[in-house]
Amino acid sequence: MQKRYWAIVPAAGVGKRMQADRPKQYLALHNKTVIEYALDRLLSLDEITGVVLSISETDDYWQDLNYKSKKPLFIARGGTQRSDSVLNALKLLETKVDNNDSIWVLVHDAARPCVRINDIKKLIKYASDSDNGGLLALPVRDTMKRASDNGKNKIKQTVCREGLWHALTPQMFKLHLLKAALINAEKNNQPITDDASAMELAGYSPVLIEAQEDNIKITRGFDLKLAELFLLNQSS
Repeated sequence: MQKRYWAIVPAAGVGKRMQADRPKQYLALHNKTVIEYALDRLLSLDEITGVVLSISETDDYWQDLNYKSKKPLFIARGGTQRSDSVLNALKLLETKVDNNDSIWVLVHDAARPCVRINDIKKLIKYASDSDNGGLLALPVRDTMKRASDNGKNKIKQTVCREGLWHALTPQMFKLHLLKAALINAEKNNQPITDDASAMELAGYSPVLIEAQEDNIKITRGFDLKLAELFLLNQSS
């Protein structure tokens, strides 16, 4: 069967670390909001059929955006945890499409507005060769330190950075395999930090696709200023 690609965007977080008056995905970035940039990047690819967006039931901002898309954009219920939001989106998508075995999903953070189109294309090309799937990532370049667990942030040890990568998004997997992995992890009370970790627990070995360094996640106020600069640089 021909592969089909959908994007999943979990956007139910409140972004407490930003200390803003609204969730970080709705903060202004140039002439749009953060989430609009993220959605625009995904929907601009010919390969992507549509998007499932997971938002909180108490979200007061999404409707006000009046976001328009020429491709299908479905709204799923956001969950308490990011993995809950992703799972809800996967379940909704299953009801909207046929031949689920041919569907690949690209799960992307709503707070990553600077992801490059070419990086997404590279992910689609190289990570759909096997059931392992894959994700955009960056090799660790700095010396890594592990702090002691006494809350005083004293160095416990220096961690070898060889082979260490920063996990980014999108992360791409077959719909039915990721759904099963998330359900299984939840059933076994296994901690899920990202979608790739759920797949790893299920026995898969996702491939790491090196991305550009400007694919940052907006977490703190300074990140928003960086994103503004990165977007200007990308458009120049």
